[in-house]
Amino acid sequence: MMARLEGEGKTTVIVVVGSAVVGLLAVADTPKPESSATVTALRSMGLEVWLITGDNVSTAKAVALELGIEPGNVMASVLPGQKAKKVSELQMRGHKVAMVGDGINDSPALAQADVGIAVGAGTQIAVEAASIVLVRNDLSHVITALDLSKVVFARIKANFVWAIGYNLVLIPIAAGALFPMSHMRLQPAYAGLAMAFSSVSVVLSSLSLKLYGTLV
Repeated sequence: MMARLEGEGKTTVIVVVGSAVVGLLAVADTPKPESSATVTALRSMGLEVWLITGDNVSTAKAVALELGIEPGNVMASVLPGQKAKKVSELQMRGHKVAMVGDGINDSPALAQADVGIAVGAGTQIAVEAASIVLVRNDLSHVITALDLSKVVFARIKANFVWAIGYNLVLIPIAAGALFPMSHMRLQPAYAGLAMAFSSVSVVLSSLSLKLYGTLV
């Protein structure tokens, strides 16, 4: 009976009165409705997904099967320190690790990870240990957070390249580099406008991030 219940992803508690077993209690912490779709999306992004939990092995494997996580990427019956140790082990292999958690037991791993992502409805200590806090209790926002970070970083690089290129071209012109050849020079007022345009264009490029649309 216990094996069947644990195979269904339930944690069993034996009820004993005196020396006699009088019953079993099956407790299940069901995955969030969006969990399976989130795991699928993460894997489609080329990311390796792990399930690290303090629950027993049978329960962990049943949940992993339901979510589409490979059996080899499941760690069960682990203590908080062991979660952090696994994160460190993955980092030593050259991986960049993002840890998602919401409880006190997740705090060491959240702090150890390259990016700690705490679910907003989690404990305060988990929120404080994380780099990113999901305001809503929705795991699909993990996808949005990761994608948005890539978009923001790409925009920073684009702004940097644009500003460097613009100034490399316009500063010599403003300094009179064309005057010996064409007797053309940029009036100070126009040079000031050109410099202002450089700043304004970078600001407008950054503000365009407001048009970002979520993936999920």
